[in-house]
Amino acid sequence: MGFSLMAKCPIRNGPYRQLFHPEQLITGKEDAANNCARGHYTIGKEIIDPVLDRILKLSDQCTGLQGFLVFHSFGGGTGSGFTSLLMEQLSVDYGKKSKMKFSVYPAPQVSIAVMEPYNSILTTHTTLEHSDCAFMVDNEAIYDICRCNLDMEHPTYTNLNCLISQIVFSITASLRFDGALNVDLMEFQTNSVPCLHIHFPLATYTPVISAERAYHEQLSVAEITNACFEPANQMVKCDPQHGKYMACCTVGTWCPKMSMPPLLPSRPSAASCLWIGAPQASRLASTISLPLWCLGGDLAKMQHAVCMLSNMTAITEAWARLHHKFNLMYAKRAFVHWYVGGGMEEGEFSEAREDMAALEKDYEEVGIDSYEVEDEGEE
Repeated sequence: MGFSLMAKCPIRNGPYRQLFHPEQLITGKEDAANNCARGHYTIGKEIIDPVLDRILKLSDQCTGLQGFLVFHSFGGGTGSGFTSLLMEQLSVDYGKKSKMKFSVYPAPQVSIAVMEPYNSILTTHTTLEHSDCAFMVDNEAIYDICRCNLDMEHPTYTNLNCLISQIVFSITASLRFDGALNVDLMEFQTNSVPCLHIHFPLATYTPVISAERAYHEQLSVAEITNACFEPANQMVKCDPQHGKYMACCTVGTWCPKMSMPPLLPSRPSAASCLWIGAPQASRLASTISLPLWCLGGDLAKMQHAVCMLSNMTAITEAWARLHHKFNLMYAKRAFVHWYVGGGMEEGEFSEAREDMAALEKDYEEVGIDSYEVEDEGEE
């Protein structure tokens, strides 16, 4: 759904228009103008009831509703404001049903709105209690992957969306095909979320190579698995050497009879970053299906592919970048009047900032190994 009529045109007229029933495409009469407050309090309040009615009709058709997959962006007014309103209502109407998010995280080099830091921090603050697992995709990271791995000088939104769809397919493949891991939405939370609020796994996908490279580059399963730990293949810009792996779940489209390499021990640098509090930090499973590709996509059709979901403390680097920009703008109260005029109270800015500081502190604390705490106590 989208507030603007233009948001629906690419779907109605695009190559995937037959995937969506016309009644499930909902639009408003005006957009949120990159304002989280308008998306949540003003325009969002007008359109939330029709959206919930459509969701109710779809849920009634399900024989065993597990939960919801929510796709949105952090930076826009609709993606931030209305998504937070929708998540709140889903928690009220559907209780403990799982809610997983796929969030597009704003990047400094490809920023399209000056108020993205506000929107991102505010929606994180509002949805923190209403999402069970959230997979973030950094615009800058996927831009660099398209440029370096797929040899694209100027990636388009279509190229970026195809790459994101490849990630989503790999993450959800175990829900649709035979597999031994993450066979339902609740298991995602069990395997990837070790602590409350620490529910932002980092997704990595390999191999990401163009069709031209595939002719002269043949990667083994061990090489593909090791590539999962390369920062260049991560969907969020952060350095894994600056944090700890709390949970690591790898799903690959390989045959279970093949020799599967050990996961974290195969990379000494990664093994040294294991969190002591996670005795079973790594899980590896295969999905019995061949990899599928986006229609008209740019990835080479390889026989084997791996997607790794790792919950690591290094992802706080992404939060810290946004938090810093938020503080710079809020210190001067820049654009705050637009949010207050959209129905939001100014006090929510302070609450959001405090929540983000607490979230960063939570990640910092869980990254402290038990033996480090004991050594400090002895001293």
